[in-house]
Amino acid sequence: MRLRSHERHTLNGVGWLRASVLGANDGIVSTASLILGVAAAHASRSGILLSGTAALVAGAMSMATGEYVSVHSQADSEAAALAQERAELEVDFAGERRELSEIYVRRGLDTKLAEQVAAQLMAHDALGSHARDELGLSAVSRAQPLQAALASAGSFATGAVLPLLVAAWSPESYRMIAIVVVSLLCLLVLGGWSAKVGGADMRAGALRVTFWSALAMAITSLVGTIAGSLI
Repeated sequence: MRLRSHERHTLNGVGWLRASVLGANDGIVSTASLILGVAAAHASRSGILLSGTAALVAGAMSMATGEYVSVHSQADSEAAALAQERAELEVDFAGERRELSEIYVRRGLDTKLAEQVAAQLMAHDALGSHARDELGLSAVSRAQPLQAALASAGSFATGAVLPLLVAAWSPESYRMIAIVVVSLLCLLVLGGWSAKVGGADMRAGALRVTFWSALAMAITSLVGTIAGSLI
């Protein structure tokens, strides 16, 4: 009989993956769209590069700040819940053990076994047992504000650099089409890769990201064209 190895699930990295993919996607889409809009308004090369650079820095800082505040709020809520649970354990340890055993009964264990499991787990780590099974918190799922902020800022800047470099190096006559092609190709790869890492369908993930990104670029270019004709 062949022994089964431990299965590796893809959910463990969902936290950092979400922040990184969101940052890179936003970096490419927002910077490419802004550059296309400015270029469609007949701005100079230096104006386009200045706008793209400003978008890169401002976007990275915005992503970092937003992600840090959001995740830190989650971390504060988790800390408050743990503090409350710690206080309840100090006041009524036996009652908390009954509460934990009832959770296991609802999950399918018989009453006697549930009481034994609760007693043994709480003897080992009472707060950890309640954090995991009552509050749904674990070392993997715990909020990490600084990590999320750095991942968002770094990935946004990395994504934003791509259309900015294309705008700097491509000839003026091919600038807009080059930005669109390179950006959409990168987004196609990014969407497929993130879907694969997350265990989802690669084709659907890639096409979804590419379609909405192309729509955002088209609308921004249209607005830029209209604004350029009015100014």
